[in-house]
Amino acid sequence: MRSMDGLRFAVGTLSVFPVRVQRVDRQVAGRAMALAPAVGLVLGLAGGLPLVLFGERPLLAAALALALLALLTRALHLDGLADLADGLGSAKPADQALDIMKKSDIGPFGVVTLVFTLLVQVTALVSISPPGDASYTAFHAAPYARYAALVTACLAGRLALTWACRAGVPAARPDGLGAMVAGTVRRPAAVLVTLAAVLAAAAIGLLSAPGPAPMDDRPAVDGLSMDDRPAVDGFINLRAVVVQGCPLDVAAFPDCPEPAVPGMRYGEASGLLPGGIAALGRTLAAPIALLAGLAAALLLLGRARRRLGGVTGDVLGALVETAATVTLVAYALLA
Repeated sequence: MRSMDGLRFAVGTLSVFPVRVQRVDRQVAGRAMALAPAVGLVLGLAGGLPLVLFGERPLLAAALALALLALLTRALHLDGLADLADGLGSAKPADQALDIMKKSDIGPFGVVTLVFTLLVQVTALVSISPPGDASYTAFHAAPYARYAALVTACLAGRLALTWACRAGVPAARPDGLGAMVAGTVRRPAAVLVTLAAVLAAAAIGLLSAPGPAPMDDRPAVDGLSMDDRPAVDGFINLRAVVVQGCPLDVAAFPDCPEPAVPGMRYGEASGLLPGGIAALGRTLAAPIALLAGLAAALLLLGRARRRLGGVTGDVLGALVETAATVTLVAYALLA
C-alpha cells in the first residue's frame, strides 16, 4: 500500500495524469522520489510519440515532442529551471535569492536560460542520426533513435530527483515541496534505482538500433536492376557496402572504375559500421548519456546547496531539465 501511495504521489506531482493521493507524508514522499524514474519513462514514451509520427519532419517533430512533454508536466520543471536561474543569477544572499525564486514572474536570467535550454534540446534531437545508408536512416531509423533519446532523457531527469532527495540533502526552506521530499530516499535505494535505470536505458538503446533495411531501400548501384544488386544483409552490413557506385564483389562487375578515394580498396567501408557494432554502440550510448545527464544534475545540485542551503521545488525542477538536456546532447554526440 505504501508503494502504491508513493506511485500515486509521484504521478500526481510529476505529471498531469489524474490520480487520487490518499496519503501524503515523508515516507510516501520517499517512495515517490524513488519511483520518479518510472514516471519519467512513461512520460518519455508518451511525449516522444511526435518524433515517430512526424519523423520525416525532424524539426517539427522535435518541437511538438517537447511541447507535449511540457503539457504533460504542466511545464513545472521548465518553470523551476527559470526560477533557479533567476535566483542564482541575482548573486544575492540565500534568503534574498529564495525570495526571488518564489516570485511568480520570470526575470532575464530565467528567460535566457529557458530559450537556450529548449534550443539545445531541439537541436540535439534533430542531430541524432544512426550510422548507415543516408536514405534508409532519414526515413526509417532516425525517428526511433530520437524517440529512444528522448525517453532516455526523461528517465535521466527523474533519476536526478531520486538523488536530489537522498538522505543528507537538506531543504532550503521549512515548507513547500522541497521540505516534503528532501532527505527521504536512502542511498542504497538510490543506487538500486540507478542500476535499474541504466539497464532500462541499455534496453531502450538496443531496441532502437537499426535493423535490416527493407528490400526497396537497399543501396542502389547505378546501371543495375534490383535483381542485379548484391544481397544486403542489413543496411549497414560491410559485406554489402557499395563504394563509388560499385559493389564489393568487383570481379562480378569488371566495368567498375577504380575507387575515387586514393588508397581506398573495394571491400573497405566509407563511414559505415557492421550491424553488430552499431547495435552495441547504440546500446552503450543510452546508459552513458543517462549517466552524463545525472552527473550534470548532481553538479548543479551541489551549486544550489552551496548558494541556497538545500533544495526547493524549483531546484528539483531545474535538475530535471538539466539532466534531460545533457542526456540529449551526450546521446547526439555518442549515437
